[in-house]
Amino acid sequence: MVTILSFRVAGLIQSQAIFSATPLVVAMLSVPILGEVVGWRRWTAIGVGMLGVLIILKPNPATFDMTLLIPLASALINAAYSVATRLASRTDDAGVSFFYTGVAGAALATAVGPFFWTNMQGWDLGWMALLCLTGISSHYCLIKAYDHLDAVLVQPVAYYQLMLSAFIGVLLFGESLEANIVLGSLIIVAAGLFTLWREAARRRMRVD
Repeated sequence: MVTILSFRVAGLIQSQAIFSATPLVVAMLSVPILGEVVGWRRWTAIGVGMLGVLIILKPNPATFDMTLLIPLASALINAAYSVATRLASRTDDAGVSFFYTGVAGAALATAVGPFFWTNMQGWDLGWMALLCLTGISSHYCLIKAYDHLDAVLVQPVAYYQLMLSAFIGVLLFGESLEANIVLGSLIIVAAGLFTLWREAARRRMRVD
């Protein structure tokens, strides 16, 4: 729900640019929660990535947009969800995690939804059905991914999502790619890809 609110108030491109920092937050949380090892090189990359987030946010009191705190909160929540899913996969299979995620989400949405209900019109029902189908399938695939891979290896796939979102935002919604968003996103993606490379290198050293 926070993610959907982010798209509405901050826009698709800005939201996805901030969401791209999620893998870096996952790497940080994986240390105390999952017991994974993050060396000084990856900690440095995480710090550089957070600098990219600041460039996107432009934390100047005169120009700071408070609505950007919503996608930032969504990125933090999503990172916590990713780490918790990886932790749960150690004892439960994907079906169990998928079931409880759906039940909790349905209960919460049912409690909140009536206060914001609006009648569907035209193609709304079809779009909502498509949203449900893609949401269900993507969450299940994500949970299955955490069954087989460490959290720091799964999250960088989100960078592909950033590219697609930028294309859709410009083409369909008339959004613009501002310089600070492009620069900040490039820094975040570079830092995230470096953490992925370091993880792969560490795995090779462990195997050798």
